[in-house]
Amino acid sequence: MLSGKRILITGVLTDDSIAWHAARVAQEQGAEVALTGFGRGLSLTRRSANRLPKDADVYELDINDATHMDALVEALDAKWDGIDGALHAIAFAPSDALGGAFMETPAESASLAFVTSAFSYKTLTAGLRPLFAKAGGGAMVGLDFDNSLAWPAYDWMGVSKSALQSVNRYLARYLGKEGIRANLVAAGPLGTVAAKSIPGFERFENLWEVRAPLGWDPRDPEPVAKMVCVLLSDFAPATSGEIVHVDGGFHAVAAGETEGY
Repeated sequence: MLSGKRILITGVLTDDSIAWHAARVAQEQGAEVALTGFGRGLSLTRRSANRLPKDADVYELDINDATHMDALVEALDAKWDGIDGALHAIAFAPSDALGGAFMETPAESASLAFVTSAFSYKTLTAGLRPLFAKAGGGAMVGLDFDNSLAWPAYDWMGVSKSALQSVNRYLARYLGKEGIRANLVAAGPLGTVAAKSIPGFERFENLWEVRAPLGWDPRDPEPVAKMVCVLLSDFAPATSGEIVHVDGGFHAVAAGETEGY
């Protein structure tokens, strides 16, 4: 599916993450893959890269540092002379922007959540744009958690995910003429390091257990990783601005069969 493709996977930390599994599936489908990590977690990224089926270069990327973005693009240009796709798996909210204290969150914390989790999708895409041009187009994919409804404790990260969905639509609008597609994968809750940092995360898992028509295993990122690779491939040539749910069908139903309806 991805034979000959050059794919950047950002935000890899441990080998239980969606990003790592997306990198693994992409390699299994024939892609060349490069990874990014950040700060103190960079050593974990390098360790996780060693667990992939094939070698993958690792670059440091603080998405809010323009010098990091410039250095990454320069390195990828030297390595590949173009790029065919990238996964945006970058999100962060300070602790005072999560956990139920929505009304008390200061503006600077909400702003940091937005810039890192939503605006960064534009930052990454804009940075990679010259490399997509060399390839004649390509695909951006972002990781999402559907925030069409307000979730307990998710707070300003939820607001940032709503913003991410809007950014995705505008990227599709402005970059379609360049052959660049932009899509999101809205995953069900998975027991990753990032998810476990959300207060009350286990409540999400419990809800999916009773409501997802196809069932849902929070320990298995592979279904999400596979959809990421579909959207990075040539099997989605006319799909852009879309949010594809990989959540066991949870988003489509109002109540589970055991919830009294």
